[in-house]
Amino acid sequence: MFKKTKPWLSAFRLRTLPLSVSGIIIGSCFAHYNGKFDGYIMLFAILLTIALQVLSNIANDYGDGIKGTDNDDRIGPARAIQSGTITPEEMYDGIKMNVLVVIVLTVSLIFVSFGSKYLFYALLFFLLSGLSVFAAINYTVGSSPYGYRGLGDVFVFIFFGLLSVIGSYFLYTKQLDHHIVLPAVALGFLSMGVLNLNNMRDINSDALAGKETLAVKLGRRKAKIYHITLITLAIIVSFVFSILYYSRPTIFLFYIAYIPMLIHIIKVYKTVEPRNYDPQLKVLALSTFLFAVLLGVGYIL
Repeated sequence: MFKKTKPWLSAFRLRTLPLSVSGIIIGSCFAHYNGKFDGYIMLFAILLTIALQVLSNIANDYGDGIKGTDNDDRIGPARAIQSGTITPEEMYDGIKMNVLVVIVLTVSLIFVSFGSKYLFYALLFFLLSGLSVFAAINYTVGSSPYGYRGLGDVFVFIFFGLLSVIGSYFLYTKQLDHHIVLPAVALGFLSMGVLNLNNMRDINSDALAGKETLAVKLGRRKAKIYHITLITLAIIVSFVFSILYYSRPTIFLFYIAYIPMLIHIIKVYKTVEPRNYDPQLKVLALSTFLFAVLLGVGYIL
């Protein structure tokens, strides 16, 4: 595995990692505002989230690779199995190794967060981590992967929005608070937008391969409307949050992220060819990361 460093780094899809930790940043900053921040919890939460994202990426490569979904008709970057740089057997071994890393990081995070005082919470988060592994692998792997049935958006909203933000906040505070809900929902919508944009780019090749993503089910026009709606809802929800939970002017700092988001909406609206969605993936992912950082930092300044 380690003899093929460059192909493996490509398979890890490093550009997806900033987006994956966005929820941890928001949850950590909100916990800091309440005087509950812990550097070790943040460290292990970020490491675990990255490990889960990498697991999702290589499992996606494996699932789409062995099913033939990743082929020459696909517009995006060539995947590892598709290009032949990593064999299916090597990728499967990588998945197993990654699962072991996730287990170690989960136990470490649970220990630094709950210790021996909160056994029920520890068991609950171990279960949630197990569900995250299941979701990461079964997006494209198996006889009936949910990503092939148009359910990917639902799982992304739950795991990259609600669980990421609210779950990380709970690791610090051991409680659920209402002010964390709207940011979690907004991030969930943006994360769904990233997935949908990826599916809009691959809409033709996915349809030919029998991968019925929500974009394939909706068709080009409705998928575009759905995408614009997701980003717009994220803006509205986060704006409502800033009004309802106003404490100081710095809470409006994340409005800066609205600028690239609005430009993104305009460009997506004008785009005709699916291949032209690819550059906007990076734009939306980085805009979402910027949104998370400014929201979190603005809340504690």
